[in-house]
Amino acid sequence: MLLKGFEVEAYTGTPDGDIVGLSDRITANLDNFVREPDSRNVEYITPPRESYERLLCDLVTPRLQLRRYLKTLGNYTIIPGSTLSLGDSKTFYRSDPTHPYHDYIEHTYGTRVVTASIHINVGISDPEDLIRACRLLRVEAPLYLALSASSPFLDGQPTGYHSTRWGTFPQTPEQVPLFTSHIDHIRWVERQLALGTMQNVRHLWTSVRPNGDRRPYDLNRLELRICDLVTDSVSLLAITALLEARLHQLLANPELDPLQQSELPGSSRADDLLEMTSANEMAVAKYSLDATLRHWRDGREILAKDWIQEIYGEVMPIAKQNGFRCFLSPLQELLAKGNTAQQWLRLYDKGLTPRQILQGAIIDIVQQEQELSGQLCEAGAIA
Repeated sequence: MLLKGFEVEAYTGTPDGDIVGLSDRITANLDNFVREPDSRNVEYITPPRESYERLLCDLVTPRLQLRRYLKTLGNYTIIPGSTLSLGDSKTFYRSDPTHPYHDYIEHTYGTRVVTASIHINVGISDPEDLIRACRLLRVEAPLYLALSASSPFLDGQPTGYHSTRWGTFPQTPEQVPLFTSHIDHIRWVERQLALGTMQNVRHLWTSVRPNGDRRPYDLNRLELRICDLVTDSVSLLAITALLEARLHQLLANPELDPLQQSELPGSSRADDLLEMTSANEMAVAKYSLDATLRHWRDGREILAKDWIQEIYGEVMPIAKQNGFRCFLSPLQELLAKGNTAQQWLRLYDKGLTPRQILQGAIIDIVQQEQELSGQLCEAGAIA
């Protein structure tokens, strides 16, 4: 099994759903939490694990710790969703006014970057395997957004997106190629830094990127960055299991590579794949699982949920062989009931307000995490 870990961003606020910036106090008093440029959300990072059971505990435990600490500050909790669902998207609340990179982010992008998401990291030690994996996941990243979409509201109103976050997020630089090799990636990053289109090696905001301790030279993991915040940990592990099984499939069959297997014309294949993928991302940002996409293999039209089912059927034997079938199987329930955005929009269509929907979601998440912690985490891990 591959090593896996998460970078989890989340908003803080009141049980009524109002988002309140508390990151300065949180990061000063809780280990393993780091601040984002805007004070209204914080991030925690889970250690790399092979075991899905341990991953589940790693996801839940920090949130329990954070909720306990928030109670010492007042009637505060963790707010679900990936955008400022009830506002205020007009104002940037700096978490560190003296930080020059934060200053650049605020003045360049504004509150479009004040979002909450899940970044899924999966370890791949060989750099050429990693770059190949990034190519495949780049063209299939819209499917993971379709599963995770959770941001249909902004400033108390529906936006027309299932993932407002990805529909409006400033992907940077604007044009990121399908890298043909590790050295191709190194040269491209060095060129962007020289041109100023990237401020630093972290300033590569695309759906998937290679990651490591000394980017772009020493790389050891794939980072899937497209997903909205998934607060249902069982669903998040199912999404991760789909990703891991797909990567196992690729590592066993390196020819599963868009630059090799696509039936699009060879002379313009890379450009055509990127154009198709960009259109797929925007379609999924609006309609998630119900989006009509174009398949990278042959350009045929296919619903996002049907494409996911195709891959699920291919990789289920791999998950079974590697011992994590039970963590992949909840994907079927997710597909049946819909992602968070679809569930919230159904409630909105029934007459509930975004505030009422957020309030109910907050209660449901607390209950679910308390049940999971009691079932799976050792008492000492959450003390």
